[in-house]
Amino acid sequence: MVTASHKKKMDLGKRNTLVALTFILPNFLGFAVFTLVPVLFSFALSFMKWNGSKTPEWAALNNYINLFKNLSRVSDTFGPALRNTLIYTALTVPITMFASLAMALLLNSKIRGRNIFRAISFFPYVASLIAVSTVFKLLFIPGSNGLANGVLNSLFGVTVKWTVQQWGVYFMAVLFSVWKNMGYYMVIYLAGLQGVNTELYESAALDGASNVGRFRYVTLPEIAPANFFVMIMLVVSSFKVYDVFFQLFAGMDNNLSKQTTVLVYEIFSAGLRGSNDFGRASAISMVLFLIVLIVTLIQFRGEKRFTNK
Repeated sequence: MVTASHKKKMDLGKRNTLVALTFILPNFLGFAVFTLVPVLFSFALSFMKWNGSKTPEWAALNNYINLFKNLSRVSDTFGPALRNTLIYTALTVPITMFASLAMALLLNSKIRGRNIFRAISFFPYVASLIAVSTVFKLLFIPGSNGLANGVLNSLFGVTVKWTVQQWGVYFMAVLFSVWKNMGYYMVIYLAGLQGVNTELYESAALDGASNVGRFRYVTLPEIAPANFFVMIMLVVSSFKVYDVFFQLFAGMDNNLSKQTTVLVYEIFSAGLRGSNDFGRASAISMVLFLIVLIVTLIQFRGEKRFTNK
């Protein structure tokens, strides 16, 4: 038999659930309309051939097969885009993490004017990408007019065509990304460092641990959640990079040719330029999604093993 008090609790629970759903529903509708439905449509479109005007034709796995079958061809652009994205991610993620953590450790110590330095370090992240990329390109102008080549020429007598040589493209893209984003991740590391229990440092000091020992056995384990979050965010943002390469290399020597193209630009190029092959563009986007998913799952698995030790 249901008592009056029990019925009242059930009604209160239903009202709380209804209130919670009213808060969640607008966000879920936005997610469903602008994210979930397009992703599902893109997944279905990756198995079709469609140029945006004619009726879509079933292509089965042909779009995926053609992506990897043409890797050895000179005209292929998917292979270089995949290679450039992987190399850019492999370089950008560890360098940004190291630079951000080093800056956070420095600005977490008691130095004069550290709040000013924190603000200055965060400025590149909030600055306009177009403005800072324009200034950055001026530093690496081909020939002897740019500051970088001016310094190299005066010191070593060499001039580098940055956008022609592949390593120069990677150097510019990685350096720019690290400089622009490390201030944001520095703030995340600062939050993690300020949450470390100072008594642990005191105990380690009493045990005779050096600064390196305290960093290894106290700081790193304590900021592991922040470290994991930074790694996930960096990996995802690096794989979907587009704006950095476009702003730095569009209109220069090779105008985003094979040396400077990335997967997201390849998706844009296949779907909205040239033949308007939306099936190929969707297949590339699904490959990119699968790569990011696999890397993220590996990171989550590694984080669980680390925290369980």
